[in-house]
Amino acid sequence: MKSFRKELWFNVPSRRAFINITPQVDECLRESGIREGMVLVNAMHITASIFVNDDESGLHHDFDVWLEKLAPHEPVSQYGHNTGEDNADAHLKRQIMGREAVVAVTDGKLDFGPWEQIFYGEFDGRRKKRVLVKIIGE
Repeated sequence: MKSFRKELWFNVPSRRAFINITPQVDECLRESGIREGMVLVNAMHITASIFVNDDESGLHHDFDVWLEKLAPHEPVSQYGHNTGEDNADAHLKRQIMGREAVVAVTDGKLDFGPWEQIFYGEFDGRRKKRVLVKIIGE
């Protein structure tokens, strides 16, 4: 069994964003040479997420609106975590959207259902953050 590891780095200029990282994960898969196995994609920061869904701007807008209703950024004084920071909402949003995704690899390709893509969700941007891509298989 082979193993491949690579870090993807992001520096999102806005506080929140959803970025389709499927092309970068595909490139990692090609680099790995693995034809059958699994890909783990993991946000390595507690205010960012990885999730699988449709690449449709209306849906992404709906995610943003929904998350802001569930965990509004302001007033920042509503959160116990915000003592010197203002990102408690980002921690909660990450918890809802998830830490990682695992995707099967079949015949050298990501084995998705219809419309599925991998996304990096940023909830406290404006600084450099990384995503781990770990691929195991043959």
